[in-house]
Formats: sequence, C-alpha cells, structure tokens
Amino acid sequence: MDDKAAVRATVGATRRARSATERTRTADQLAERVLALPEVTAARTVAVYVSTATEPGTSPLRVALRGRGIRVLLPVLLADGDLDWAVDDGALRPGLRPAVEEPEGRRLGVAAIAGADVVVCPATAVAVDGTRLGKGGGSYDRGLARTDALTVALVHDDEVLDRLPRAAHDHPVRVAVTPTRTVWLPATARSIPEG
Repeated sequence: MDDKAAVRATVGATRRARSATERTRTADQLAERVLALPEVTAARTVAVYVSTATEPGTSPLRVALRGRGIRVLLPVLLADGDLDWAVDDGALRPGLRPAVEEPEGRRLGVAAIAGADVVVCPATAVAVDGTRLGKGGGSYDRGLARTDALTVALVHDDEVLDRLPRAAHDHPVRVAVTPTRTVWLPATARSIPEG
C-alpha cells in the first residue's frame, strides 16, 4: 500500500467511526468558520461540494451561503472524472456514483469554477505546506487548475498533517478549516485558533 492509500484508509476508518451527533456538530462548526472568512463575506460566488455521509458536512454551509444571497456552485461528476458545475438551489439527485448527490439545475460547463471567488473543496487530509489529499480520482485537481480563487479544504482537526505525498498534478489549497481552527497554508502565513 502506498503512502496516499495508507492515509486514505486510516482517515476513512476514523471518519466512519464518528457518531451522527459529532458529524452534525462538525458541519455546524465548519460552516461558522468558513462564513467568518473575509473572502467568503465578500464573495458573490462560492463553489462548494455536496458532502457524503462520512465527509465533513457542507449542508449548513450551503444553506447559509444561499441565505446570504451568495451564488453557490456544486460539482457534477462527469463520466471522464472531470467536474461540471451547476447552481445550488437546494434540490439534489443521485449522481454518477450512488453515494454522491448532485444539483438538479442546468449544467454550466467545466470552466464555470473560474467564476467562483472561493472554492470549498473536499479533502481526506491536508498538510501544513498546502498539499491536499483527495480520494484519488483527480477530479478536484482538474477543477482547481481552472481557478485562481481562494481554495479552502474542510477537514477534521486530526486530518491536518505535517506532510503528505504530493504528485506534480496535485493542486495545493490555501486554507484548511477544521471544527476548531482556520489554518492559512503554508502554516507560516497565519493561523486563527479556537475562539
């Protein structure tokens, strides 16, 4: 098993063991922290993902962003592994993969992510140098290559690591948000602790 697969297996097991109560609390805490980012407050468009059952939850964040009048884009996984985008109006349907829901709205094309001011992306883990470990399909790396937006990864506290393997095609993120802190990456940039 390679290093990335080992981290995915460890994090996956820990995430599956979290209780429903903890998942709900974490989603609320993450939403509060993301909404406090000045870049999100000023944003007109934010790209977010629809979380699966074990990922850090995004539902409270999506609802709050829409409530503020911010246009929310959600990914739609394409057969080739790339990501199309659609506006989040709250209506979801099963996606290409059964565990992943997608927005029902009109598709905007793979380049639509370039119109986002902030991109909130999923991560299995994030390293203090900004390396983001995804699920291994490269979908988000392709999407992140199309944008200069502020990139934010949502993870649990124990998923911010000292180092992760990084391939040439891996796109780093600028911020890691956990339930208790907001970490600007690389770690020397600034960190907002509990509070």
